[in-house]
Amino acid sequence: MSMQGARPAGLVTARADFGPVTVYFGEKNGKYPDANQVVVTGSDTRAALDAPLVANRIGEPFDGADLVVLGHVHEDHMAGLHRLPHVPVHVHREDLSAAQSWQGYADALGVSEAVRPALLTKLQREFHYAPRPDAIAYEDGTTWDLGDVRLTAVHLPGHTAGHCALLVEKEGVAFIGDIDLSGFGPYYGDASSSLARFRRTLKLLPDLPARVWITGHHRGVYTDRATFLSDLAAYEAKLETRSQHLLDLLASPKSLEDLVASRLLYPPDYEELWVEDVERRTISQHLDELIEQGRVVESDGIFAPVR
Repeated sequence: MSMQGARPAGLVTARADFGPVTVYFGEKNGKYPDANQVVVTGSDTRAALDAPLVANRIGEPFDGADLVVLGHVHEDHMAGLHRLPHVPVHVHREDLSAAQSWQGYADALGVSEAVRPALLTKLQREFHYAPRPDAIAYEDGTTWDLGDVRLTAVHLPGHTAGHCALLVEKEGVAFIGDIDLSGFGPYYGDASSSLARFRRTLKLLPDLPARVWITGHHRGVYTDRATFLSDLAAYEAKLETRSQHLLDLLASPKSLEDLVASRLLYPPDYEELWVEDVERRTISQHLDELIEQGRVVESDGIFAPVR
């Protein structure tokens, strides 16, 4: 079964061990703004996989890491990097510019120019955000030899362009990051995100040679394949639920801005600096799909379902 539930919020001792792999659970099982920290300890080298807020509460097991491998670049996975200023940070090449500078990150997010100053202040205050101009690019299939343990990157894009699973091969442990199997469903609202690539990723995920699956948020750890696949199917089904919701909204033809105001992902009263940009990109991707499928037509910026 998936190992969920009995982890008091905020306790550093909330952890699970799988041979050389240790999972330190963030608050509320790694719910945003926190996330789950994975540390892999080989005979020669210790690797931290991501660096979420909980990294600031772990102590030596994180602070003694010899390298950091980011499965993708988002502020909630970089919040402990300030503790390791001289440790190499590895990032998939498609997320590299997002790690190296604020400009690169803001462009990858796709946030409007008007909100960037306030967003930078928020991320610095709440996530210890600081870019890493020294970040090192890796590729799909890159491996790290930690001594008696080998770590491999498997490119699974969609959430971000460079999103990867990080596989501890011999032990069959896969850190699948922000393919988090949450009730919210897949997130692909950045400028570098892709609904089409996320769909392909979800089809590939069951083929990972894993016996244990660790999510960046929410679900934590799965050790039962049937439960993992069931939750994956429910997560994937959110994509069609969103498309159907858009079709329902288009019962009265609407512009893109009308749809953004109606909201697809977030409740109408939910306010954050990035919400409208995320809604606009997410809705646009679904509209493109629906048009390609012959289910929606567009004329002069107005979208309507095919009757």
